[in-house]
Amino acid sequence: MSIFAILLSLSLLMYFAYRGVSVLVLAPLLAILAVVLSGQSNQTMGIYTEVFMQGLGGFAVKYFPLFILGAIFGKLMEDSGYAYSIAHNIVDKLGEKHALLAVVLACSILTYGGVSAFVVTFAIYPIAAALFKQTNIPKRLIPGAICIGALTLTMTALPGSPSIHNVIPMPYFETDAFAAPGLGIIASIVMLGGGMLWMNRQLRLAGANNEGYGNHTLNEKAPHSGMDIPNFWLALFPIIIVIVGNYAFSKMIIPLWNNSYLADEKFGGVALSSVIGIWAIILSLFLACVFVVATNFKKIDSVADSLNKGAMGSLLPIFNTASEVGYGSVIATLAGFEIIKQSLMAISPGNPLISEAIMINVLAGITGSASGGLGIALEIMGANYMQLAEQYNIDPELMHRIASLASGGLDSLPHNGAIITMLTICGLTHRESYKDIFAVAVIIPLIALILVIILGTLFGSF
Repeated sequence: MSIFAILLSLSLLMYFAYRGVSVLVLAPLLAILAVVLSGQSNQTMGIYTEVFMQGLGGFAVKYFPLFILGAIFGKLMEDSGYAYSIAHNIVDKLGEKHALLAVVLACSILTYGGVSAFVVTFAIYPIAAALFKQTNIPKRLIPGAICIGALTLTMTALPGSPSIHNVIPMPYFETDAFAAPGLGIIASIVMLGGGMLWMNRQLRLAGANNEGYGNHTLNEKAPHSGMDIPNFWLALFPIIIVIVGNYAFSKMIIPLWNNSYLADEKFGGVALSSVIGIWAIILSLFLACVFVVATNFKKIDSVADSLNKGAMGSLLPIFNTASEVGYGSVIATLAGFEIIKQSLMAISPGNPLISEAIMINVLAGITGSASGGLGIALEIMGANYMQLAEQYNIDPELMHRIASLASGGLDSLPHNGAIITMLTICGLTHRESYKDIFAVAVIIPLIALILVIILGTLFGSF
């Protein structure tokens, strides 16, 4: 009965998330439903306050600095015009012949520098729409191009990415953002190359069918006409600060500090290896925010307004993900989950990389959230996977990279919130654009994941 309760609860979570119900409401209600159906109705209040809320709170406490700094940085990049400048200049330099690639590269640079996918979509869409209209490229291809740049390689694969999907595995495997860099680069090449092959094929087919931009009326806005576009290299510098700063802090600067105080009970006796990756990204994002404010203090209408809106914009994403982690904490206490866990572990005896990849992908698909699925899986299984890594002599960096890659596959099913928002911004529907999204954000990342598992199994982490 407990297994049925878990499966029913997960199915309802996926269904209602697709219908647009907030996970803030769904997660606690469906967690309690699973508890009641498992025959533990007398424990509901204890489980809600001591298990669900503890799981939610633990995640929020650990990752809140990254969410708020990332959101503020994205807002500052948007309000300063830096995000638009980067997108505009890349599209302008590559020109009409490489319109698809220009959109992909602009998205990749911005997201690799720590700008959220939502801000990137807002910045890129007007430029892409104008360029596609001018060159008579079907508008329906815009979401696919944005997905390659914003939701694949820079989200889960490229070493050093400050994305939350690359950050969540750090404390569980005691790694930093540059875990398994060689394998991450290989996965990135597969995602970029495979995505572009698919999109260029779709473009050729559209040309053969004499399909042009199309007649569209939703969100057909001009790309910031009359805007004073900042210098490209000045706009790019905050991105460089995030990337270079992340590497310097994690590999060279923080290890030189006197960190022995962390062993004190006041700090939980935590090891530096458990926090160094998060510290490095916090410091890098902070410096990047300071740079944007310092160079735009007179240009941004209200720095305080940008800071406030960025801070407020961080709350919903972190509490959505934290609620899903709290939900996973409850599910992990049920008797049926132990059976499900053992079944998943038995899929690949001797190779925990496979069970890790399957569990994270399935949970990301069910929740419609890469960070949510990753957070749930590692909250309930992270210690087990670290133990298995030691047992089978697997480099924790490899476990980290597989975990991050696995979060970016089935998460992009139709009910994914980022996909729905992106289509809304672009004024398009699932019917028009989801086939391309599915190819570049689900199928090709899964291929990259399988390749990395094979290479990691044969050659280890590199």
